[in-house]
Amino acid sequence: MNIKNRIKKLASEYASEIITNRRHLHQHPELSFEEHNTSKFIFNKLTEYGLKSINGIASTGIVALIEGNNPRKNVIALRADMDALPINEQNDIPYKSKNNGIMHACGHDVHIASLLGVARILNDIRDQFEGTVKLIFQPGEEKAPGGATKMIEEGVLKNPPPESILGQHVMSQLEVGKVGFKPGVYMASADEIYIKVIGKGGHAAMPDDNIDPILIASHIIVALQQIVSRHANPKIPTVLSFGKIKGDGATNVIPNEVHIEGTFRTLNEDWRASAHKKMKYMAESIANGMGADIDFTILKGYPFLKNNEELTIQSKVFAIEFMGEENVVDLDIWMAAEDFAYFSQSIDACFYRLGVRNERKGIVSAVHTPTFNIDEKALETGTGLMAWLAVKNLGN
Repeated sequence: MNIKNRIKKLASEYASEIITNRRHLHQHPELSFEEHNTSKFIFNKLTEYGLKSINGIASTGIVALIEGNNPRKNVIALRADMDALPINEQNDIPYKSKNNGIMHACGHDVHIASLLGVARILNDIRDQFEGTVKLIFQPGEEKAPGGATKMIEEGVLKNPPPESILGQHVMSQLEVGKVGFKPGVYMASADEIYIKVIGKGGHAAMPDDNIDPILIASHIIVALQQIVSRHANPKIPTVLSFGKIKGDGATNVIPNEVHIEGTFRTLNEDWRASAHKKMKYMAESIANGMGADIDFTILKGYPFLKNNEELTIQSKVFAIEFMGEENVVDLDIWMAAEDFAYFSQSIDACFYRLGVRNERKGIVSAVHTPTFNIDEKALETGTGLMAWLAVKNLGN
């Protein structure tokens, strides 16, 4: 049996266990850098599957090696993120989260279960390929500065150094049975903005005696939109959004201060740095000009994610060989962010999408919502494809 058919056969044989693993993980989600039980589960499964080289890294992370014939010929890394989100699950399912207020609402349980399935398949067929596969189970993707940068600092891309890395992520807009690729720049950088406007509160009927931070905050929010509409190059996608404004006044009370929180995202590092300066200067000028003080803080988050052109185009071709051309689609730029970007800026990388949507079954909710779920047929697809991509990108 050729290697492609053997991978498909094993993915099908192990599908029920992969689903069981995913359901266990879904029932027991853990927040960023608190994935202690998740880490133990992964370690025990890898040991059960016969892997020998398994090590802890970055607190709760796991890295493991599968060596084929001629292990030094080439090395490829495969990454799955481990953490869940602070969301209270609303799905009525047998494997609903048992940890109140915590949910795998971004599909990381799918990523872990798939990579565990890949580990089992590749360890079974290690006599049929050349090179080494490095498995990376990464903590803390959902919380800046992210677990990827911590793993890189602790040497995950060394001993042995991989020449490339693949990452897979669920996509709720894409039908189950399909996958998507986007060569080049794919996902945005993400920065958090925290603004405190400090005025002078008092009776709302006597605004002349006060310095109104509500009014000043509104001017700042409107003015900052010019950063996108009047300063950004139209060829560089840019998003500036504010999701939180808090001023603890009342109908007849002007508060002393207002707190604003938002996000800034783009796909160019030079423009990113320039925009930071422009936003800070504009906000400070407005506040000071209207008699208020201001604390303007930007928490610099993940960089933009860039898929290596050659690796991604090549991986798309391999995916078509494995799944058929009708099941492999082209993706557009996505303005969400991912700390896989740190890997993509360190070595050749390909971050692709796994379809999990099934409208007939009512599985349509977006990630980061309390009703997100997947069609579990995606697990067999994701496991088989990632194992195949690893073998083919090793040059087999």
